[in-house]
Amino acid sequence: MKFMDVHHGMQGITEEQLREAHDADLAIQSQERVTFEQAWADPESGLVYCLSDAPDAGAVQRIHQRAGHPADEIHPVPLTI
Repeated sequence: MKFMDVHHGMQGITEEQLREAHDADLAIQSQERVTFEQAWADPESGLVYCLSDAPDAGAVQRIHQRAGHPADEIHPVPLTI
């Protein structure tokens, strides 16, 4: 199932910092059968979004927590076009 998670409070995040955070997730994602597909950030608002494929929201959160940036929200995305 697809999930979109949201991180708040990341004002000023740079492209390099976003890449480092994403790479930290990628390094351990297989341990929870998660595949992080893409990440987006708005440095001004401090919002970061991550799209993943995972067995459940808990698996997504566990990877983010272990990588050092727990998600503030995780939303299932059951329909895509």
